[in-house]
Amino acid sequence: MKMQAPPILHGYLAALRRHIEHASGRGRQAAQKLGLLALKRGLSTPGVAQVHQRSLVSLGLIRYPEDIAAGVIQRAADFFTATVTPIEEAQYGLVEANARLQAAVETLSQRSDELRAANEELRQEIARRKEVESSLRTSELTSSQLLAKSREMQEELRYLSRRLIAAQEEERKRISRELHDVIAQTLTGINVRLSTLKLQTTANAKDFQKKIAFTQRLLEKSMGVVHRFAFDLRPTVLDDLGLVPALRSYIKAFISRTGIHVDFTAATGVEKLANAELTVLYRIAQEGLANIARHARASRAEIAISIHAGGVRMEITDNERGFRLDSTAKSGRRERLGILGMRERVEMIGGSFHVESAVTKGTMLRVDLPQAAGAK
Repeated sequence: MKMQAPPILHGYLAALRRHIEHASGRGRQAAQKLGLLALKRGLSTPGVAQVHQRSLVSLGLIRYPEDIAAGVIQRAADFFTATVTPIEEAQYGLVEANARLQAAVETLSQRSDELRAANEELRQEIARRKEVESSLRTSELTSSQLLAKSREMQEELRYLSRRLIAAQEEERKRISRELHDVIAQTLTGINVRLSTLKLQTTANAKDFQKKIAFTQRLLEKSMGVVHRFAFDLRPTVLDDLGLVPALRSYIKAFISRTGIHVDFTAATGVEKLANAELTVLYRIAQEGLANIARHARASRAEIAISIHAGGVRMEITDNERGFRLDSTAKSGRRERLGILGMRERVEMIGGSFHVESAVTKGTMLRVDLPQAAGAK
């Protein structure tokens, strides 16, 4: 059975025949347009070579006299070269970028596996602690020994949780820097190269210019995704400019993404906090807004950071559905771990974390940092 020709075979065959019979600049322009069409349809250089080979067979080069056969073959080769040139130029820069991105993804996957293993150890430690506490309630003879063991395990659990949070923060920071310094720079280089190509094209190649412009928009979109990914992992503005600009930037993106209006106020002295306290406040605000978007069905939220005699306080509230605090045992594991993670972040720097919620009054998260950690 005869194999079906690729989708651009007929157009290629006609253009090749015209170029062989009337060699001119128009034939090369037609070849470049076919190359762009092949690139748009996902056809690589070997695929175009297959189309070219079938076209040569269809043309039947043996019908040409021997004295002009060499010239015909040369014209056909020139037409093929002009066709694959756009494909080669487009693929050259993307290969290296894809390789770097794949390496970053593999690194992130490996780190995720390590974090999952740590979380499994954390769950096992929680189960062990509950067993010890149950034994304490049922055995009066060994109550003092079991209490001491329970406290020891609790400290070990707290230490493991803090190490997990610290390691996760450092890993986010490293991956964020890698995305900014490697992937984004590579995409920017490709974009600059395409801009140069667009300026060098002739007035008769308007379609080529449109294709280049379209490719630039795709690259700009990819760069936006990379920057957003890096921002979610660890916003550089938090390290470079401080907490308030970082939160304003995140809130702006949150409003655009969810449609939930957020009012944000912060005392002027909050930037005097140490880096660890700034990071905790940012992560609590980030997780609090994420919970509102997932569960609260709210139309408005508020974040307020204030400084008072006792230290620094941050409150996050919403205007819609809350939850019963006594029903957390029946809630999903993800919600419980979210509250546990926020509480551990705050307590590891000596602060306190409090939740107030009612089904008809919404939810309020409050973080208090002591005077020693707060701005003065």
